[in-house]
Amino acid sequence: MMQINSRLAAVAAVVVMAPAVSGCGVNAIPTNEERAQAEWANVQAAYQRRADLIPNLVATVQAAAVAERTTLTEVIEARSRATSIQVSPETLNDPAAFQRYQAAQDELSRGLGRLLLVAEQYPQIQSNQNFIALQSQLEGTENRINVARRDYNEAVRVHNTALRTFPTVIWATTIHSGSKPMTLFSANAAAQSAPTVAFDVGPGGAAAGAAPGSAPPAR
Repeated sequence: MMQINSRLAAVAAVVVMAPAVSGCGVNAIPTNEERAQAEWANVQAAYQRRADLIPNLVATVQAAAVAERTTLTEVIEARSRATSIQVSPETLNDPAAFQRYQAAQDELSRGLGRLLLVAEQYPQIQSNQNFIALQSQLEGTENRINVARRDYNEAVRVHNTALRTFPTVIWATTIHSGSKPMTLFSANAAAQSAPTVAFDVGPGGAAAGAAPGSAPPAR
């Protein structure tokens, strides 16, 4: 009889304490972590969508911009590097890996900026309906990337704050000691600035003074 009473008392204690423990934020850290990882998946999906658009964009420009092979090659190579670097949810707390990933994506952004500048110099590209559609999709994708990065940063901010503030810091140093701060996307000054390179366009839409296979001269 005493054993039964002891068990009932233990069960009652668990029932009474459960809300109190939950209220102290014991579940906050894994919840925040899961949200940040979900937002990271959205970032990767947005970047993948951009990577999928690039081959068709390059092919469309390549058909007309014969003199711009260097720029086209740079974009193709930047895409290859960007898609070869992966940051899994398990390595989001590795700043070095994250920075390599961000640097590769920023490099691709700059390459795309140069490619679109090149395309502006060719009326036949600007009037190409396929190019117009691809450019519109690319612009939409860049907006998705910006939103996804912003949402990811906010989720990471919440997670990282929970690891350092009371009462969740208690669980961060005990039950959830394996949870570490995640890395934020940081602003890249070069990536935030529009390319300033301009091209002199010669007869027939080709860049004046540019030999096939080379980059046209900058002003």
